[in-house]
Amino acid sequence: MRMKFNKPGQLALAASVSLAAAVLISACGTLTVDFVYVTSSKAAGGNNYGEIDVLEVNSESGRLRPIPTSPFPSGGRDPVAEAVAPNFKNLYVVNEDDNTVVQFAIGNDGKVYPQNTVNTPGVFPIGVAVSGSLLFVADTYQPLPTCSPAQPCSGSVAVFPLSPSGAPGAPAVNSSVNGSYWPLTLPCSRTDVLTPSSINVEASGKFVFVAAYDVTAAAANSANPVQANACDMAGAGTAPTGYIFAYAAGSGGALSAVPGSPFVVAARDANGAGVQPSWVTSDSKGQYLYVTDALGGAVYGYTVSSSGELTRLTDQPFAAGNQPSSMTIDSAGDYAYVTNALDNTVTAYTVANGVLSSFGSFAVSTQPVAVLIDPSTNQFVYAAGYLGSTVSGYQLKPGSPPSLVATQSSPYTSNAQPTAMVAIPHNGTKPKY
Repeated sequence: MRMKFNKPGQLALAASVSLAAAVLISACGTLTVDFVYVTSSKAAGGNNYGEIDVLEVNSESGRLRPIPTSPFPSGGRDPVAEAVAPNFKNLYVVNEDDNTVVQFAIGNDGKVYPQNTVNTPGVFPIGVAVSGSLLFVADTYQPLPTCSPAQPCSGSVAVFPLSPSGAPGAPAVNSSVNGSYWPLTLPCSRTDVLTPSSINVEASGKFVFVAAYDVTAAAANSANPVQANACDMAGAGTAPTGYIFAYAAGSGGALSAVPGSPFVVAARDANGAGVQPSWVTSDSKGQYLYVTDALGGAVYGYTVSSSGELTRLTDQPFAAGNQPSSMTIDSAGDYAYVTNALDNTVTAYTVANGVLSSFGSFAVSTQPVAVLIDPSTNQFVYAAGYLGSTVSGYQLKPGSPPSLVATQSSPYTSNAQPTAMVAIPHNGTKPKY
C-alpha cells in the first residue's frame, strides 16, 4: 500500500530528513582528528615548485584522505623539510634548491596560505626546527664565496626570530663571524668539512641540536685507517665521523655552544668504520636525545642535562634496520619509531627511562624517509616512501608486547618523491595513549 501525506506532513518529514542529514554530516566532520602535511620534491607545474599534500586523519580507522584543493605549491623548488609552530597556526617549508623557507598560515580547515618567504644565509638548507619564537635552519654550506658543490665547506646554522603572527624576521647575527650564521666547526680540526643532516630543538626551546657528518675524516679513514689527526680518539688512529653540535639559544636567537660540544656520536664501530648521523630528535620533556646512524643501522641515545650537555645511555646503541633515515617519539614518551630506507621498514620500540626496546619491524613504502605519530591520539603511525610515492599507515595496539596493524586502505598515494611529514591536531582531541 502506498502512503499519502498532506502538505504539512510532507514539510515535517522533509525537515526531519534535513535535520538527520545535518547531524550525520556534523558527526562525520568530527571524525577528522589530524591534518598531515607531506612535502613532495618532484617539480610540478610551470613554476617547477614542489607540492604539499594535505591529508585528513580519520579517528576511527586512521585512513588518510586528501582535503579539497590539495595539493598546494610549496613556494619553491625541492622542498626537503618542514616544521609546524607550537600553536599549530603556521607551517614552515624549506625549499633546498631556492635556499628559502616559506611561511604558510594554516586555516581551520587544514588549508595552507603562503605568507612570507625568507632566504637562508647559507646554501642548500636541509633541516628546520621551531620553538615558540625562534626558527632554526641547518644549511649544507655556510655563506662563503669559496663554498660550492665543487669545493664543499662545512655547514652552518641560522636563527630567525618570529613575530607574534609567526613571520620570520631578519636572521640573528653571530658577532664572532660578523654574519648571520653559526658555522659547524671542530675545535680540534677546523679544516674538516662537516655536513649537517638534521636539526632539532628540544621541548623548552632552550637547546638546539644538529647532527653532522665529518666528510674529511671519513675520507681519511677510508684512505688510511691508521692515520691520526687532531680529532683522533684515544690514539686509535681513526678519527670519529659523527657529531652532535649542541647550542643554547638566547631570547633574540643568538647561539652559544654547550660545554663539551660537539659531542662524538661514536669513535668507530666494530669494523673500524665511522658513523653517519642521519636524524636527531628529542622526547617531549627534553630529557633524552636520539641520533640515528645510517652506516651502522643503529640509534644512539643520550640524557640531556639542565645545561644541555649530553651523556650517553649505558645500553646504547639500539639496533635498527639498514640505513635508518628518520625517527619520532610519541608525546607521552612511551613509543618510538625509526624508518629504515634500505629495508623499506619501520622499526617500532617501547621506551622506558630512555632505553629503546624493539617490538618489531613493519613493511612500509619504498625508501622511507619520514615518519610521524598522529598528535591527537598517539595511535596512528605514518611513514612516507620517497621512491614509492606513497604514505603507509599503521595503528598501535598496546599490549605485552604491543603491535602495529595496518590502517584502512593503506598505503595512500602522495605526490611524487615525498620528503617530509608533519601533522597538527584537529577538534581538540586528546591523546589516547
